[in-house]
Amino acid sequence: MSKSIVIFFSHAGDNYNVGNIEVGNTKIVAGYISELTGADQFEIVTHKYDGMAYTPLINLAQEEADNGELPPYEGSAPDLGQYDTVFIGGPVWWGTYPQVMFTLFKDIDLSGKTVVPFTTHEGSGLANCVGDVKRAFPKANVTQGFAIYGHEVRTGKAKVEKWLSGLGH
Repeated sequence: MSKSIVIFFSHAGDNYNVGNIEVGNTKIVAGYISELTGADQFEIVTHKYDGMAYTPLINLAQEEADNGELPPYEGSAPDLGQYDTVFIGGPVWWGTYPQVMFTLFKDIDLSGKTVVPFTTHEGSGLANCVGDVKRAFPKANVTQGFAIYGHEVRTGKAKVEKWLSGLGH
């Protein structure tokens, strides 16, 4: 029996096109995935962006990406030895995942695992996330991925379910 985990970063607070939200869009999608597949979860947590309005947040995100910054996350990386499938999700900030996710990527090895990228966005789709995951984990089997609009997340469980059924989950 294949065992799965959802690794994700989600931003609550001021979000583009959805306003100030208590639970981030990606966290909701991660919850759907876990509910529908039985996957465990590991949330990448940083308090660096807490309380920031959308525009300053995105400006900081661009600065981090431009400078190759890798902000720290809380705790330590999960032990992934028991998992065959790893879902990786986050919002799209400046064409890819937030830099804090790349910090975690340096701390984990997904060689030989099936890796399934997903994003929440407001027009970027998957952007460069799939390619960036393939570069970060060249020995993993990285699938095509899934993208859902942030403004559709709260009513989009059926879209997630349809996507997962197409993956055989």
